[in-house]
Amino acid sequence: MVAAATAGAVLAAAVGGGAGTAAPPASDHRSPAAVLQHGLDDLRDLGVSGAQGLVRDANRVTVARSGVADMDTGAPMPVDGYFRIGSTTKTFVSVVLLQLVGEGRIGLDDPIERWLPGVVEGNGNDGRHVTVRHVLQHTSGLYDATNDLAVLRSADGFLAHRLDHYTEAQLVAIAMRHPPLFAAGTHWSYANTNYLLAGMLIKRVTGHLWYGEVRSRILAPLHLTHTFYPGDRPTLPQPHAEGYRQFAPGEPLVDTTIFNPTVTASAGGLVSTTSDMTRFWQALARGQLLRPGQMAELHRTVLADGFQAIRPGIRYGLGIMWIPNRCGGSWAHVGSMPGMSTLAAVTPGGKRSTVLYLATELADPDRATAVIQRQMVLLDDLICG
Repeated sequence: MVAAATAGAVLAAAVGGGAGTAAPPASDHRSPAAVLQHGLDDLRDLGVSGAQGLVRDANRVTVARSGVADMDTGAPMPVDGYFRIGSTTKTFVSVVLLQLVGEGRIGLDDPIERWLPGVVEGNGNDGRHVTVRHVLQHTSGLYDATNDLAVLRSADGFLAHRLDHYTEAQLVAIAMRHPPLFAAGTHWSYANTNYLLAGMLIKRVTGHLWYGEVRSRILAPLHLTHTFYPGDRPTLPQPHAEGYRQFAPGEPLVDTTIFNPTVTASAGGLVSTTSDMTRFWQALARGQLLRPGQMAELHRTVLADGFQAIRPGIRYGLGIMWIPNRCGGSWAHVGSMPGMSTLAAVTPGGKRSTVLYLATELADPDRATAVIQRQMVLLDDLICG
């Protein structure tokens, strides 16, 4: 999810309904391994080149894979390969800012202008009225800069611009060419611009780049040795699956593996594995990363207006989503970068976490809808099983 279209892409593809492969009924008592494998096989049959998933229940780990890592060679999908996690990066960035809040170094209700003077201004944008909380909760009203990038809009644009370098400041400046969508705090609208600003805030408060703070505050303490920010490096370590994206209905899949992730940076640039991600989500839910006061702020949600057609009751906190399900609900986030999409979730309290990774993004409405519907049902079966 590199654009608002991509942060919503994993979820928003489902708007409008559609039928997919039948999922196991709620009463199905098969093992988590069987449920996970069946779900991934269904996703493969719906047109996803390859998929992998991991469920961590306490310390018991279940993994599965389906499909191929490379459509040319037919190499099998890796069990725990590297991939770009897209907007799930936002949860890491929010945790860092909330840690800084807990240390008294910045306030959630501080205006952006206080920390980044002159950055949010022009065309009706006013950083005096946009707060840190608005940014983390997507209630700022700011335009999503990544909507304007040719690299994300077409196959030709991607091939021409996939190695381009971007800075957070450059991307925020693109957003400032547009008026705000609404007055800050009055509505909800997903925008990568918010978390580009969050990365800039971390640098201003700490003097260190956002990914350095993510590494020292989260990755190192949790020993997440397979999660990192690659900067301008457009390749992925081995093992990994090739990513494929269909940019428009009826068009062929494009291999999007070679790509410069600075296009989203602090809004979506991290690389990880399913194993690292489930451990992160469990640690977060168990209170290992935030003090109780900041955990409460993390979980203070508003209705995610743009996602209600997918599942009524989806809400958004500070870099985290609440997805209701038949057993109550889970804390989660979705993410995508061209050709790679992620859905990560954890039960309240952190007993069970799961991460699903798909190596294909489809644009044909029926198939995209079927994929997201099957993915959401699989998530429910794994979280509630």
